[in-house]
Amino acid sequence: MPRTRLTRRRVRRPLLALLAAVALLLGAGLVPAGVAVAAPTPSAPDEGGSKQLRQALEAAAKGHIEATARLNNSKRRQTQLNAQLTQLELRLVELNSQVGEVAAQSYRLGRLTPVSALLASSDPGSFVQRAAELDVMAQRDGKRLRALNEAKAEAAQAKLAIDAEVREQQKQLAILAKKKRDAEIALAKVSSGSSSGFSGGSASAKPAPRNADGSWPSESCSVKDPTTSNCITPRTLHMLQQAKAAGYKRYVSCFRSGGDGEHPKGRACDFSAASGGFENVSATGGDKAYGDSLANYLKNNASKLGVMYVIWYRQIWMPNTGWRSYSGGGSPAADHTNHVHVSMY
Repeated sequence: MPRTRLTRRRVRRPLLALLAAVALLLGAGLVPAGVAVAAPTPSAPDEGGSKQLRQALEAAAKGHIEATARLNNSKRRQTQLNAQLTQLELRLVELNSQVGEVAAQSYRLGRLTPVSALLASSDPGSFVQRAAELDVMAQRDGKRLRALNEAKAEAAQAKLAIDAEVREQQKQLAILAKKKRDAEIALAKVSSGSSSGFSGGSASAKPAPRNADGSWPSESCSVKDPTTSNCITPRTLHMLQQAKAAGYKRYVSCFRSGGDGEHPKGRACDFSAASGGFENVSATGGDKAYGDSLANYLKNNASKLGVMYVIWYRQIWMPNTGWRSYSGGGSPAADHTNHVHVSMY
């Protein structure tokens, strides 16, 4: 055999071994994320579901969140009004006592009038003094009576306001019940019923900014999306930052152009379960545990972050239904077994 051919074979064998090792590393997902998996295209992952379903889920979740904010705000106002009424009632007790003293004194001693003051005066100087005393007493008694009447009016207004808050709370509770029914109707097409969800504790997120009345401010796709270089809402960015601060730092994709749902509005993110990015297989082992923990974190901090719903591993969580089973179509992306989806208010 020629020497040159032997040399080529010796060189080729180590090269083939190296290529085989690289292939094994790629298959095991041990190479860096930027090398293993490219950024997903706007159509990936294909999360399945219909436009009608997404619109129904959004309407039910938004209605629940808005009604809850109005209900909580009404309860705060009622608490303030109850405290105000308590103070007014204490004031009424005091004023009633003062006015009662005036009435009792008038009954015992007789009402001091200009005529009685004149008759009781022995000289003009005494009459002037008695008249001045009469004026002071009249001002004092009149002030007490006005204060009493004003306190009674304020107490009556406070009671009316409390009654109005009770009616408002009953109204919002009815809306909450309706939105729950709406969510259950929408989910009936993709859910077979309640599910166990994902147990375990989670870190506490820093609350996103709210309006003074407790409602969420209206936001648009106005800040840069660090995952795609497009845009997301400030509240979505806050959620993303809080999740990463809590340790959820694997691949994330938020804005996605085209289609419907919250992605094109900058109000949704997909968190990859695998460390290298979205994979067309259902998560297992550590990847499954990562998704479980993240889904639980988003659910537990939903009211602080403004989460509408979470979908992970054939389950969906909404604030008005809790965890329910979810079937998106059978693929890992549609069933959300390879990524955690979160939609924001």
